[in-house]
Amino acid sequence: MQKRKLGKSNLEVSAIGLGCMGMSFSYGPPKDKQEMTSLIRSAVERGVTFFDTAEVYGPYTNEELVGEALAPFRRQVVIATKFGWRIDPKAERGLAGLDSRPAHIKEVVEGSLKRLRTDVIDLYYQHRVDPEVPIEDVAGAVKDLIQAGKVRHFGLSEAAAKTIRRAHAVQPVTAVQSEYSLWWKRPEEEVLPALEELGIGFVPYSPLGKGFLTGKITEDTRFDNSDFRSQIPRFTPEALKANHTLVDLLRSIGERKEATPAQIALAWLLAQKPWIVPIPGTTKLARLEENIGAAAVELTQEDLREIESAASRIAIQGARYPEVMERITYR
Repeated sequence: MQKRKLGKSNLEVSAIGLGCMGMSFSYGPPKDKQEMTSLIRSAVERGVTFFDTAEVYGPYTNEELVGEALAPFRRQVVIATKFGWRIDPKAERGLAGLDSRPAHIKEVVEGSLKRLRTDVIDLYYQHRVDPEVPIEDVAGAVKDLIQAGKVRHFGLSEAAAKTIRRAHAVQPVTAVQSEYSLWWKRPEEEVLPALEELGIGFVPYSPLGKGFLTGKITEDTRFDNSDFRSQIPRFTPEALKANHTLVDLLRSIGERKEATPAQIALAWLLAQKPWIVPIPGTTKLARLEENIGAAAVELTQEDLREIESAASRIAIQGARYPEVMERITYR
């Protein structure tokens, strides 16, 4: 597996990481813990060194899974987790509102350290920007944790460029995590130029469009109520049918390259910038191997121009999130 550095930091990770959320949260019922432990360890054996979780995934159970699975390999891997929610088991999906008060950050880090079975978190992201707390205060709290040896690197998720700049001035930001793929390219407008200027790495989550860009989801696919996609406008049958043109494009490029649509989608991301590290999630070994294989797919400048040209003519249908979730992004 090739390695990449996240921006100008010294944080080096595998070119493709593993998003672990879906093993415990959001995409249907939680999966079998032993099977997921085995999958995470299989990723390590195949060269993956970058693993993503969050306290709210479960809540808490995903950090516990990742901590237990990676305990034998702790010195070989980079673990990223997130803070910034007030968690209440009685609330929908455990989310009871945002909370990035410095006192709260310093309290919840202890739980994450314990669940992850480690004495230091490699990359600690603010999960969503909290409008009630100045970002300078958030950055200052994480700076204190870094000085205390409990955190190595500071990250932000779904933050606007101006917020990233303000945070970076207090405590250098190592990485920003936001959704980015061929069917959600908003980071290109302001975020990616700011990251390039500041020397910050970028970690695209949902790089396969929550599974859509794999080509395995069709207009006939139905999602269980425990699957978050059942609430997403972009996953209605009408939107899925309209958006399938994008999968057809990926499949046609893939046939030439002897690669799958998913591999082309990930290779496209890797080709955008050398400091971009996507974190596709999966619960299946075959998909893990498929995703890892994307790192070996080379897209020429001509390939990239063809993809960009064709994709620019495709009008993606449906919002990427319900309105209530979209309101808390890019702040």
